[in-house]
Amino acid sequence: MSESAFDAPVWHNGKALRKGYTTGSCATAAAKVAALMVMRQHLIHQVSIVTPSGVTLNLNVESPHVEGLQGIAAIRKDGGDDIDATHGMLIFARVTVNDSGEITLRGGEGVGTVTRKGIGLPIGSAAINRTPRHTIETAVREAIGPARGAEVEIFAPEGEERAKKTYNSRLGILGGISIIGTTGIVTPMSEESWKRSLALELEMKRAAGLERVVLVPGNHGERFVREQMGLDPQGVVTMSNFVGYMIEESVRLGFHQIVLVGHPGKLIKIAAGIFHTHSHIADGRMETLVAHLALLGAPLELLTQVSECDTTEAAMEHIEAYGFHSLYNHLAGRICQRVLERLRFTQNPPICDAIMFSFDNQILGSNRPVGDIVRDMQC
Repeated sequence: MSESAFDAPVWHNGKALRKGYTTGSCATAAAKVAALMVMRQHLIHQVSIVTPSGVTLNLNVESPHVEGLQGIAAIRKDGGDDIDATHGMLIFARVTVNDSGEITLRGGEGVGTVTRKGIGLPIGSAAINRTPRHTIETAVREAIGPARGAEVEIFAPEGEERAKKTYNSRLGILGGISIIGTTGIVTPMSEESWKRSLALELEMKRAAGLERVVLVPGNHGERFVREQMGLDPQGVVTMSNFVGYMIEESVRLGFHQIVLVGHPGKLIKIAAGIFHTHSHIADGRMETLVAHLALLGAPLELLTQVSECDTTEAAMEHIEAYGFHSLYNHLAGRICQRVLERLRFTQNPPICDAIMFSFDNQILGSNRPVGDIVRDMQC
């Protein structure tokens, strides 16, 4: 996808909305140009990167500086018409080239530190998500060549103050912002147009003859289905937070089987009858875990520990320590029950299945044997 595809606006209710780019794209571009300046020993004022979604960005460089083996550069975050707490701030990279052959990445001033499990990054590490880590390291490697090494520091002087306007502290990310973005592009959309765009993908799958669909919250679920379950990614559709809407659209289109696949952090909410899973709408994760653990006979000590957790991942550690792994099969069954209750007035409702997996890509539980679910999906 070219830069012109990025420049093309998103239309909603007759209004053209401008796209933007993520903090991950900013960090990648800053690191790339800082490395290039070291290799070329002169200042560079514009840099080009290709985002994970294939969009080419040509970005202006601010505060470029190079001295010997160290280069520093900044890119200004632009969220387009989807303005968030990081819009307009500078994301810096400091790259020091060496002869180690290895590229090391760390967060500096204004980049948050992970203090609790639950977001898929190790405790104590910088809040730089996996996709940006990969794109930063790839961009620097391309700039310095295969033999050299580099120390890369991403920092954001305004980060600590800006982070106060985000949910980072609730997630255990302290001291600054997160460097995030799975596609590299910010696409502004209203909720209704977003839902409609997801449903259009369902319609295309059905029109292509598919009778069974896997619904996932996002990219992590899609990768899990493809890499760990061995299913054709053509049968996977993102539902985002719109679980109820996408299930009902699947029924409307005549799909015969719906499989919900995701991390417990999202799917647990469905077991409580929550079919719009954004935290702004509802969040009963710990209460749901406690209730179903109690039904399975869990001791009060475990129930208390889980109720005091801030993230599902943290609660899962306690659940594992007490040997209540069977909870996930139980919850998967409850999820399917809730879905069928929602569809109780539907003639010939589809088969519903649910599979939950961990951040390290292990299957935690399902309503019936995963092999049977996969076999049905391949029919």
